[in-house]
Amino acid sequence: MSKRNYYFDNVKFVLIVFVVFGHLLRSYIEDDQTFFALYATIYLFHMPAFILISGFFSKSFYKPGYLKKITQKILLPFMIFQVLYSIFYFFLRGEETFELNMLIPEWSLWFLLSLFFWNVLLVLLVKWLKLKPALLLTVAFAIGITIGCIDTQLNILSFARTFIFFPFFLIGFYLKKEHFQILFTIPARVALLLSTAAVLYASYVFAGYDQDWLFGSVSFQELGATNLEGMTYRFIIYVLNFIMIAALLAFVPHKNYFFTAWGRNTLYVYLLHGFFIQTFRESAWEESAQSILLLLAAAIILAMFLSSKAVTALTQPLIELKWTRLKDWLGSRRQSKDPSS
Repeated sequence: MSKRNYYFDNVKFVLIVFVVFGHLLRSYIEDDQTFFALYATIYLFHMPAFILISGFFSKSFYKPGYLKKITQKILLPFMIFQVLYSIFYFFLRGEETFELNMLIPEWSLWFLLSLFFWNVLLVLLVKWLKLKPALLLTVAFAIGITIGCIDTQLNILSFARTFIFFPFFLIGFYLKKEHFQILFTIPARVALLLSTAAVLYASYVFAGYDQDWLFGSVSFQELGATNLEGMTYRFIIYVLNFIMIAALLAFVPHKNYFFTAWGRNTLYVYLLHGFFIQTFRESAWEESAQSILLLLAAAIILAMFLSSKAVTALTQPLIELKWTRLKDWLGSRRQSKDPSS
């Protein structure tokens, strides 16, 4: 594996730790200004960066059978986990009636549904319509900035998020490996480090604003803003998104570390960590865990656990609809127990 591959594996593992960490912080942001500032800063880059990286690795979209492949790889796992999370919430919260709504993604499952649509849009707009990058990016940003003007239920089929975050996917698609080199220069790193400090400070000073601005799932009216205000805020958020994405990418190491291989299993962590996070939020542990270092350690440990060979082997049939990891894992366990092997 090349250094560049190590780098992107490292990026993905660092990002998934931030995803888990951000979800753990969520329980405390309303009562603690520091927690809110950290939470808001993380939300400016963790999913946008994941989406950008997803776009970067979607360059094989032109191959025959691509739509069938992404349906199996993305849409079917979404459907499976939509059912599983609906059942899980029914028992966890003691709900009186069981409801299954395939149109509104459960919690973080919006990403899979949007990822499917981004790939479909890529095939439609780039492969079939052959739109030029400048035109496509301009239209994508224009829609992302203005879509909040629509006063309706924008979370159906992850509609708003699909268009608000589509520019990140597109930019990732158009990026080449050489473009990342700009971020690794000392001037760029110094500028991005200072920018990160400024964003953290601003997030602390303005703590308490509606975090739904960061989610991209509701209309401007629901956020209490006029259309002009909403579009202005969305533009500012886009700018901050890209600053923080660049800052993250600039400081991730390039070498092969003990956690590098886990970066290949981030989809497992993403789909499975919600069962743990939601259980934590409903438990008594939540009240005694208000420590940034403790929550960060918990996020790292949970990401490591869900990336492990045992967990990925046991859950691969649900996530990848394959049994290969389970067969390999069971085979290796049998060999380790056989003294003659």
